[in-house]
Amino acid sequence: MTALKSMRFCLGIAAAIAFSPATAGAQTPPWANDQAAADADMANGQYQDAVALYERAIATAESSQPNAATNAVISKMLVNEGNCFLKLRRTQEATAAYEKAAPLSPTPARAYFNLCATYYNTGNTAAALPACDKAIQFDPNKADAYFIKGSLLIAESTSVNGKVQAPPGTVAVLNKYLELAPNGPHASDVRQMLDYVK
Repeated sequence: MTALKSMRFCLGIAAAIAFSPATAGAQTPPWANDQAAADADMANGQYQDAVALYERAIATAESSQPNAATNAVISKMLVNEGNCFLKLRRTQEATAAYEKAAPLSPTPARAYFNLCATYYNTGNTAAALPACDKAIQFDPNKADAYFIKGSLLIAESTSVNGKVQAPPGTVAVLNKYLELAPNGPHASDVRQMLDYVK
């Protein structure tokens, strides 16, 4: 079989509003205005302006003796900032933002998945695989994480006596993608990879 075609994984850049509207009588946190402006700039493609506003909002939130709820907001801002860095082709800063975001969030699957996809796209396979495992750990229904992990494992396949030997677990990972997304955008590639290791 010919070498599998090079595949890049695209991260969706959606302006996720990280702070829920304040309830009646609750005090608006001091970073909320910068965060809202950053979210708007990100949605409008003004990524450099958004980064500057996220930096200021994150610094303000970090200086406020943050609790778990504040840390979750900081994590969401860091993920959005990382997405802006990707749009600006500043991948090292993007991965640093995702790495900082993950441990602050009670639901870090998004940060770990973005790390997984960014490392995969930049050829850092050694870092991509554990990031994919973390994304799957925190969201076992994230089909695209299985696709990237399967692609990474296929790349490590060897040939023994003319037979392809994929790393243990490769077939299960690829089949899991098809279970979760049988008609997904990568289903054809996954079936091709499964044929390759049969």
